[in-house]
Amino acid sequence: MVTSYIGADVDYRMTELAVEQKGHIIARDRIPTNVKSLGAFLSSLPGRKAMVIEEGPMAGWLYRNLRAKVDQFVVCDPRRNRLISCDGEKDDKLDAGDLAALLRGGYLREVYHTQDEERLALKEAVALYHDRVRDAVRQINKLRGYCRGHGLTIPGKILANPSARRPWLKELNRPTLAQQLSIMWIAFDAVSEQVKMAKRQMMRLSKSYPIIGLWKELPGIGLIRAVTLFAYLDTPWRFGSPKKLWKYCGVGLKRYSSGSDQEGRPKLGYLRLFRGVNRRLKDVIMGAALSAISRSNNPFADHYRAMVQEGVTPSNARHTVARKMLTVMWGMWKMECPLKTEPKFVRVSADIMSERRLCNEEVFTTADCQKVASGGCRIRQRSNCSRSLPKDRDQPANLLPVATEVRWNESADDKGAKRPPEGEPAAT
Repeated sequence: MVTSYIGADVDYRMTELAVEQKGHIIARDRIPTNVKSLGAFLSSLPGRKAMVIEEGPMAGWLYRNLRAKVDQFVVCDPRRNRLISCDGEKDDKLDAGDLAALLRGGYLREVYHTQDEERLALKEAVALYHDRVRDAVRQINKLRGYCRGHGLTIPGKILANPSARRPWLKELNRPTLAQQLSIMWIAFDAVSEQVKMAKRQMMRLSKSYPIIGLWKELPGIGLIRAVTLFAYLDTPWRFGSPKKLWKYCGVGLKRYSSGSDQEGRPKLGYLRLFRGVNRRLKDVIMGAALSAISRSNNPFADHYRAMVQEGVTPSNARHTVARKMLTVMWGMWKMECPLKTEPKFVRVSADIMSERRLCNEEVFTTADCQKVASGGCRIRQRSNCSRSLPKDRDQPANLLPVATEVRWNESADDKGAKRPPEGEPAAT
């Protein structure tokens, strides 16, 4: 059966469509961007159908309404297609044809979209809450900046207390300035009420998911952070390994290596953080890591202090703690169980880290959690080092796989030990 590969360049008014079969464009069309028109076009095509659109504001809506009308519906990452789409001339017709060709060749990176309407409603409520909080902060900064322009400082106790504002404004003895500040406070009070309403809706929608309550028991994870992580990640099964989860949340590392040294050997790579990540999730998990580190009597803070004492830079140590927190939460989510045993993190000395970097391969990777009879979680280790260490060096004894009731042992790339400085993405 011949497969029709349908590329769609979506605009909020019109959608440009191109249908490719066996490497040739057989049909083009330009129709209104609505479910009825697009559904009728898809129904008119015989045989197997595969459709692709680029990620954008309307991608989720189209995915939920059109995926049942085709055999395969792909929402792709437009950043992955940029080099190809910018090669030569560019218009909507050519873009639609390029998407169809990339879909046929299997060169697209698919973007995840949920099919659960309740999960979607929770995610939208979380996004609305964060948007209102950001707007409230913006209004506060405007008030403070305006007052500083007049040599004034707003006392913190009157920012959110309307009853204390009137006496303070009268003490200014500047009626015009007092009136202007009163107008600005109206906007702040309005957005503050919107924050409370959005938070109530978010809390109501999140009550039916028990894993949120389990995450709240971890140090540094409060209600807002737990709900935000749950809403944006949606399911643990979309990530094949913890490393993919780390990279999506902005704390995973990417190795760069190119060229050879004077002896013809491949140059050692260096590590950097990914830049194309979910900024909101990175803000949440890094904030959780900082909160856990600032507290005492928890394994994350103890591990951070141990790494810093061993010479790991504070920045690398913070990111390592964030990765460990994500690994713990990912395992709890997959197993749907609380963390009954306190995590015991395995520390590896800087000398062994140097051995691992010389090997230039990962020695251990974290496997999937497996439920054990006691109800806890076990992280299984495996060795996948395909290259041996130099002949003049012995294999370190403590690189052997380990397994305890709850134990995590990261590879050299993930540990955050001594290495060239990592590139920090822009602040979220």
